[in-house]
Amino acid sequence: MRTQFAAIAYRIRKDKPEICLITSRGTGRWIVPKGWPMPGITPQDAAATEAWEEAGLEGRVHPQPLGLFSYDKEHEGEQLPVIAVVYAMRVKKAHSTWPESHQRRRKWFTPRKAASKISDPELRHIIRNFDPRHLR
Repeated sequence: MRTQFAAIAYRIRKDKPEICLITSRGTGRWIVPKGWPMPGITPQDAAATEAWEEAGLEGRVHPQPLGLFSYDKEHEGEQLPVIAVVYAMRVKKAHSTWPESHQRRRKWFTPRKAASKISDPELRHIIRNFDPRHLR
């Protein structure tokens, strides 16, 4: 079992939250930015780093995780079981270019619409029930 850190990047438009999804590099399905732990970097900062590298987003990560989801990641021809710890990140800036901008698409959705685009049921549940007013 491996661990990754993920970001639900959000912004407020017309007093309602919008969530940013990105496409995966392999299949083009909609996902959230996520990646492996980094030595000397907190889980929240790792989630923020992934949001920058994969989606071109900067913001403030809330310290309490929103939840977990599990999935199998293909790595060197094998299926690796992964648990992803999900953090909320309020986006302060969305850049027009970023490290993976030529490999991924980025799009903003309402939480309900974002959840409908996600294939993983645990992550879909976290996104569907996301409400930034409940963050501490």
